[in-house]
Parts: sequence; C-alpha cells; structure tokens
Amino acid sequence: MNSQIAVKIQLYTKCVEFADQRINNIQSALATASESGNDETKSSAGDKHETGRAMMQLEQENNSAQLSEALELKKKILKINPNQPSSIIKPGSLVITNRGAFYIAISVGKIQIGGVVYYAVSPVSPIAIKLMGMSAHQETDFNGQLFKIISIA
Repeated sequence: MNSQIAVKIQLYTKCVEFADQRINNIQSALATASESGNDETKSSAGDKHETGRAMMQLEQENNSAQLSEALELKKKILKINPNQPSSIIKPGSLVITNRGAFYIAISVGKIQIGGVVYYAVSPVSPIAIKLMGMSAHQETDFNGQLFKIISIA
C-alpha cells in the first residue's frame, strides 16, 4: 500500500505541474496578444486597423476564458490530499483495475511512472463516473467491457 501512496504522490505532482504549465502558457499568450494589440494601434489605419484590433480583442477574451478554466483546474487538484488512502473510489483515488490504472483527479491523460501507464482522469469523465463510490473487488461494465477493481489507494 505504501508504494501505491508513493505513486499517488507522483501522479498528484504531475497533475499540479500540468495545471501550472497550462496557466503559464495561457499567461504568455495573453501577454503576447496584449503586446501585439499595442503595436497594432501604433502602426495601422482605417478598416485594416479596426479588423486587427477586433481580432486581438477576441484572442484576448478567448485566452482570458482559458486562463479562468486553467485556474479552476488548479483549484480542483489542490483540493486533493495525495497522502490520504481511500477504501472507496472518490476524487484523489488511485484505482487499479484489470483494464488499467486510473488516477481520479484532473484530465491529464496518460502518465507513465516506473514503466507503468496511469490515466489521470477528471471525476466527471465517463469512466470515473462509472467507478465512483465503488470499492475493491467490485466489478462494473463500461463500454461493453468488464472492469474488475483490484485495489484502491
């Protein structure tokens, strides 16, 4: 069980890094768009100027919305305590099944640790919804496949 907690901590760290990287990328895009918008106002005139300005404004609004989503993602991962063991599947659980290993946290996708592939999925993903609330040795059908829960950490 201790090795599973160690894996959970590594998965948690990877998820936090993913969220941080996403936030940094969006903030960089926002800064670049802002600089471009400032340059656009200095250099152009007429309809071309107005079109360019409108496109920059749309890009900034899109980036702002993405930043808000990324910050919310970061909040969700920070609510999880990776040291806390669990006997039932809930956010923060590491679930080992006969069909793969899942970390119920945020949607990152495939993460490889020690040669083993884990899937970091959101609690609202279809597989997580199906597994949520179950305990070890239970079974469920998902997409026509039988998932047997081997262990939960």
